[in-house]
Amino acid sequence: MLAERRSRFPDTGLYAITREGYHDVEALAEAVAAAVRGGAVAVQYRAKAAADPLAEAERLLAICRAAAVPLIVNDDVALAHRIGADGVHLGRDDMSPAEARRRLGPDAIVGVSCYDSVECAVRAEEAGAAYVAFGRFFPSATKPGAPCARLETLARAKQRVRVPVVAIGGITPSNGRLLLQAGADLLAVIEGVFGGDDPEQGARQLASLFPPD
Repeated sequence: MLAERRSRFPDTGLYAITREGYHDVEALAEAVAAAVRGGAVAVQYRAKAAADPLAEAERLLAICRAAAVPLIVNDDVALAHRIGADGVHLGRDDMSPAEARRRLGPDAIVGVSCYDSVECAVRAEEAGAAYVAFGRFFPSATKPGAPCARLETLARAKQRVRVPVVAIGGITPSNGRLLLQAGADLLAVIEGVFGGDDPEQGARQLASLFPPD
């Protein structure tokens, strides 16, 4: 039996986002479990071309619940609702945070991509977002054509919103500290965790950028 939903989004830490390309559910599950062991405090399931997203999402939810780490589903509110995930992450073309929260319940984590717009973040928080995300900040293999966000956007966002501020896009152990110093509370990372042969070590290196509890 799964543990209760961990509905609170972390205030700080490594936010690991899954990548495509694992040959089966267990390979993905092993990578996510390794990332959690390495220090990821939240996991986002991102699957744009998965053969069986339901099976993958359910397997990852079990791993995250066992570790008391929230699992967020990218874009797919229906999938998040079906498996009882901790929440959903919404992009520019997705439904509103208020509607997502209505469908998922008052305790759901609803994250919103705000790209380089502080005003978007303010509106998202007013609509019930639990966190706001900005980026990309550096060249990204996942979204190479995405527009860049500015470091000053993080600082301005920290002055305008109370929810955690997430930075995403090409983040590595060598450049992540710059984002934290600019105002990011969490670093959302795909390739830096899952792009190598050792997700646990990749996560550990990134998690070391944050001060110990």
